[in-house]
Amino acid sequence: MPNEQTHQAEHIVREYLTEESTTAIPIVPLSRGFIKEWLAGESADVAAWVEASGFTAEAGHICLLPGANGRLDRVLFGRDEDDPWTWAHLPAKLPKGVYRIATALDAADADWAAVGWSLACYQFIRYQSRKGRDWPTLVWPAAARRDQVVLTVEAQCLVRDLVNTPSADMGPEELAGAASALALRTGGQIRTIVGDDLLQEGYPAIHAVGRASTRAPRLIDLKWGDENAPKVTLVGKGVCFDSGGLDLKGASNMKLMKKDMGGAAHVLALASMIVAAKIPVRLRVLIPAVENSVSGNAFRPLDVLSTRKGLTVEVGNTDAEGRLILADALAEGDREKPDLLIDLATLTGAARTALGPDLPAMFSPNDELATDILAAADDAKDPIWRLPLWKNYRRLLDSKIADINNASDTAYAGAITAALFLQEFVSPATPWVHFDIFAWNPTARPGRPEGGEAMAIRALYRMIAHRHPL
Repeated sequence: MPNEQTHQAEHIVREYLTEESTTAIPIVPLSRGFIKEWLAGESADVAAWVEASGFTAEAGHICLLPGANGRLDRVLFGRDEDDPWTWAHLPAKLPKGVYRIATALDAADADWAAVGWSLACYQFIRYQSRKGRDWPTLVWPAAARRDQVVLTVEAQCLVRDLVNTPSADMGPEELAGAASALALRTGGQIRTIVGDDLLQEGYPAIHAVGRASTRAPRLIDLKWGDENAPKVTLVGKGVCFDSGGLDLKGASNMKLMKKDMGGAAHVLALASMIVAAKIPVRLRVLIPAVENSVSGNAFRPLDVLSTRKGLTVEVGNTDAEGRLILADALAEGDREKPDLLIDLATLTGAARTALGPDLPAMFSPNDELATDILAAADDAKDPIWRLPLWKNYRRLLDSKIADINNASDTAYAGAITAALFLQEFVSPATPWVHFDIFAWNPTARPGRPEGGEAMAIRALYRMIAHRHPL
């Protein structure tokens, strides 16, 4: 189970951020524009050492200054004030020891120093016999908002742990187990509808997509908070492995499909942040959890499926299964008329072609909501890009025998047509936003190792906290 991970977020924060400062080695952050001024106030020996080391305060670079008896006296660190991830360079470049930041930081910078350091120490070592790296330790920056740091790191690492876990150990049942563990730890309520009970309770599309697997499909339903508080509902795509179904994926496209439950991981992580911060909302999380497999009872191209909303869907492609399970979950979430409905899904390759792996695509018909999210994304340094719900492309989903087709026959605008499909299952009056995310770092960068990655949740958390202050 994922909660058996060696490196959970609280462990990372406890082990690599400390109160101890008496013997900590100072880290001096410097920018390229300030290095000459700083050196002017130092001794000739220090200036000569820095020059001989070739240190120019380039972002992420360090210079170790020796002290008496061969001990490390100080660390000079090249900082880019426009890139908060610069702090994440430090743990991998420093020898083991205890360090402190010698310059006073404001709260935002102090938070990022602590978050960047912690996330740089993340390791997914569940399946390795060797022990992970023993990282250096940072003294808590004085202005850091510790509760915010912990809930941020915990959420980011929860996404990473869940997405990195192979599908053999992260099927629909195990994903439900992770949700149950979160509910137990945070005082939430959980209900899970499994297998043929989905048909009895009105979730036919989730059942149709997941029925071919020996691992039963299910709808995971979590709730927290006062029933009379504003309703915030999160929906996350939980395709625990996607073979493509009968429209089978090729090997290269199937390889990363353990991450196709990334939307589910994101809504669990975002929920953990909201609950930890005690934001006064009635929070609901809906996760349709399936494995899209191939067997004699798999749903087929040109089948017509029923949905919870009552719309019929012609299956243009069995590899466009995520939107089918989201349709049922969104319809249920919309039924309560929430004040905010958010879905996150690793939905289309088209979004990645348009925006690359780092930029989640955002779709919303609500301009006020979209503006609030983009402002929060800018504040949180959590990049998001809004794409249009271009109504003229809705015709590409027309079906001759059903209410709608789940896939267009054209290769164009795939992320937009997927979002337009989902919009059919949400009432026009509901404030709704859809995120098409990658949930994966294809290459390692400081603080962001190759593998599962959280996207947009810091921005969404900030937006929700701003709309519903304590």
